[in-house]
Amino acid sequence: MKINSTVFLTLTLLILMLGAGSVSAFLGFEMGSSALKGVTTPDGRPTTKFSSSKTNNSQELGVALLKEDEILKIVKARIEGKTKAAKSDKLEENDEEASSSRQKPKEQPPAVVAEKLQPGFPVTAESEGVTFAVQSVRYSGGDLLMRVNMQNKGSDSVRFLYSFLDVSDDKGRTLSASTEGLPSELPPDSPAVAGTVIIPTALLDDVNKISLSLTDYPAQKLKLEVLNVPVER
Repeated sequence: MKINSTVFLTLTLLILMLGAGSVSAFLGFEMGSSALKGVTTPDGRPTTKFSSSKTNNSQELGVALLKEDEILKIVKARIEGKTKAAKSDKLEENDEEASSSRQKPKEQPPAVVAEKLQPGFPVTAESEGVTFAVQSVRYSGGDLLMRVNMQNKGSDSVRFLYSFLDVSDDKGRTLSASTEGLPSELPPDSPAVAGTVIIPTALLDDVNKISLSLTDYPAQKLKLEVLNVPVER
């Protein structure tokens, strides 16, 4: 029986394809096996492996692992040590401040400096042991500056509100004035305190003398009147 050439060719191609596939499968298996040599299955207990490896490493390195109680004791001891050191430093600072405060002399109130008086000065008023004296006058920067001393020789403290200071010229006109450095309160038996009464020169064109009047606040038991203070230029 004669075999058809087409069938023979088809069978030949099938045999060649099967052979090539078998050879490829065999070669792939061999290459995969050689590539996976030395690869092992991972441990199903990673925690155990980690702890064992950590123990082995610590043993190899010679590191001693501390217990939690020992660590807490060490931390507590260090905190207490720092606290004690801070307290000792604070006590030393307090001792230094106390010693410096003991060595520092007490501050004395500024004394009134003696000044060369102009002719006709001082112009003084006194009431209930309190004195109010104009020591000098001078013109500066568009203002009349009246140097004033105040002193309380009485036994009671005296308070002042300088908005009640009345300033008038020799023609009876009221003048606007401000004060600087005058005390709001004079304690009993106090030293003299200096200050300044300031009057704008624009109000003093034809003025030769000025009078000042001041009372205490709020009692208004005393009245200090400094009359006819010369302000001629």
